[in-house]
Amino acid sequence: MISTASRSLWVYRGLYVLIALLLLFLRILPLSHPTGRLPGPDLLLALTFAWVVRRQDYVPIWLIAAVILAEDIITMRPPGLWCALVVIACEFMRLRTVMVRELNFAGEWAVVSGLMLAMLIVYRLLFAITFLPQVTFGFALVQVLWSIAAYPLVVLITRYVLALHKPSMGEVDAFGRRF
Repeated sequence: MISTASRSLWVYRGLYVLIALLLLFLRILPLSHPTGRLPGPDLLLALTFAWVVRRQDYVPIWLIAAVILAEDIITMRPPGLWCALVVIACEFMRLRTVMVRELNFAGEWAVVSGLMLAMLIVYRLLFAITFLPQVTFGFALVQVLWSIAAYPLVVLITRYVLALHKPSMGEVDAFGRRF
């Protein structure tokens, strides 16, 4: 028999995948985009960071890698490059769980913003080193700034609609391990 904690773990993992698929579906819809329109935020990245900060046991690294790799393939980016950067950033956040847990929301937002900007710079540097064509820096920067601005809304939805919260001190996961 499956315990309620283990069931909850898999329900939230499935919910993460469903939300990611919905966001990918909305991204590839053939809607008319007027020339010169500003790019939208990367909501999947903001969602991933929000879930890693709140409940990292719900989004294991293999699940993040699979979802972001699928996004790379569907959006026709170089497969694996953005995925690798997201995995590295998520592992950076996981290793600093105690620090991020103690931060207030402004500190958490600053850490996530810094990671998003660092990922943009590394991604563009790798494109420049390999001489791959890329969008203008301003366009990419605007997308990251929109993602940073959307992060509080994603956290609000994650916290109050999906009931994901930061683990408190002494809280244990589904397997009895402390966070």
